[in-house]
Amino acid sequence: MDVVVAGGGGKVGRRLLGLLARDGHRARGLVRRPEQVDELGELGAEGVAFDLESSGAEELAEVVRGADAVVFAAGAGAGSGPQRKRTVDLGGAVMLIEAAQAAGVGRYVMVSSIGAQAPQESPEQMRPYHQAKAEADEALAASDLHWTIVRPGRLTDDPGTGRVRVSTALGDSADVPRDDVAAVLAACLVAEAAVGVTFELFGGDVAVDEAVAGLAPA
Repeated sequence: MDVVVAGGGGKVGRRLLGLLARDGHRARGLVRRPEQVDELGELGAEGVAFDLESSGAEELAEVVRGADAVVFAAGAGAGSGPQRKRTVDLGGAVMLIEAAQAAGVGRYVMVSSIGAQAPQESPEQMRPYHQAKAEADEALAASDLHWTIVRPGRLTDDPGTGRVRVSTALGDSADVPRDDVAAVLAACLVAEAAVGVTFELFGGDVAVDEAVAGLAPA
């Protein structure tokens, strides 16, 4: 497969690109800083310098043209204000939807967040983030793309176990290692059972491939 990952320089994006490259796929990561291009090269992936905030959907369409799938794993990050949540977590995700449609890329996997199912109930500090994620998810679900929305729990840097818990009944909360999030994203790219599904993801006791293969819309 040829997969383009927006947010390729992030902790989840880097892990996903490494897995894809290891398995023989063409793994392309969009990064903001030119020095990150070489960093991704060390993983066996291709880094593409592209700023989601200063570029447009037409430019992005040219980047993703020819890909089999795109993954949105970008984010404004901790400490960013509400406006950047709108421009990156929402605007960047929507731009990638438009670019995928324009370029004929049918598969789109979104990294969302727990809490996006009811942003109005989130703590005040988290509400702009969850609102942006909710709107991005709604835009993707309303598109004609073959989409999957993954809502991981609290991300940790603990070593992955290869075993997870997934749920299409939304509203739970628990931890999940970033290693296992990346493994689930990679599995979703090739699993028909994941198409058209929004699910939460936590650490658990079911093997990744088995958990993803058992998905079905709620």
